[in-house]
Formats: sequence, structure tokens, C-alpha cells
Amino acid sequence: MGAFAQKNSALIDKKGGEIMAELRYIQDFPQEGVKFIDITPKLANREDFQEIITKMCEKVPKETDYIIAPESRGFLFATPIAIQLNKGFVPVRKPNKLPENLVIQAVYEKEYGKDVLCLPKNDNYQGKNFYFIDDVLATGGTLEACRELIQKCGGNFVGAGVYINIAKLNHYKDVNYVIEE
Repeated sequence: MGAFAQKNSALIDKKGGEIMAELRYIQDFPQEGVKFIDITPKLANREDFQEIITKMCEKVPKETDYIIAPESRGFLFATPIAIQLNKGFVPVRKPNKLPENLVIQAVYEKEYGKDVLCLPKNDNYQGKNFYFIDDVLATGGTLEACRELIQKCGGNFVGAGVYINIAKLNHYKDVNYVIEE
């Protein structure tokens, strides 16, 4: 696997290139020391959003059965990708969205504390291939929690794609991305 775009291309221009121009950065949100990347301006522009989805679809392996994504911003990318590629969509939820006996849980570390992700149980997941989609890859805690959930349900992790990869915060070389921050 590799990146959707190469470094120094217009897609990842940190000086105001096409893709970066409409992202908003909010310092010290949701807590001090964290820089939040607001992607909503890109989602509101239908041409940009379609381009992002198209680029992310290009790297999904053909053998993928399910697109898996964490709540909630991951859903925004994963759902249209699943539809465009005729794949199933598996939402990974936050706690207390479904009864505990209906989910498999994984506890993980994120940039600013611990959290829990829940995968709805489904006997059809055994032996199936899952491709992870999310908006931003920072430290990789969410990705690893989803990988753990896939393994717990008997599935196979076949790759990952994100809109923005904050490479300085993680060690992943095989995650596909549209923008490298």
C-alpha cells in the first residue's frame, strides 16, 4: 500500500494548496495542547468531497467485504465509500449506543485519554475482510482498537485509509491517505 498522494503535491500543500485551503484548525480543542482539524468546510463543497471519496475508494482492496469506521466522523467517509464500492458498512460505535451484550469492546488510548469502541456482534463477520476508514490518523489508537475488534470477531484486517494522516504522531507506513499533515 501507499499514500494516495505523494509529499509536496498540490493535494498536501501545507502552504494553502487546494485540499488544505479549506480546513480549519482549532488550537487547544477539545482540550489544551490538542490542535483539532475541522473538516466540515471540505464536506460542504460537493466537488471536493466527491474527489476525496474517489481517491479513498481507489486504494480499497477488491477482496474487501466490509468497510469499517469509527463513530462519528469516520462514518462520513466510510458510508459513501461502501456504497460506491458495493461493500457492507460496519459502524464502530461509542459506548452505550447499543446494549453491552450486543457488542464486542476494545479499550484504547487516544491523544487525550482513554476511550472505548464497540463493534456490533454479527456471526457473518467470521473470516471476512475488513478495510478501515477514518477522517484523521493521529496516534493510531482508534485504528488499533478497530483492528483488535476485527480480530475478536474472527475477521481479517486488510488495510486502512484516512483523509488526513498526521504522520509526525504515528509510525504507520502502510496507511493510505489523501493529505499528509
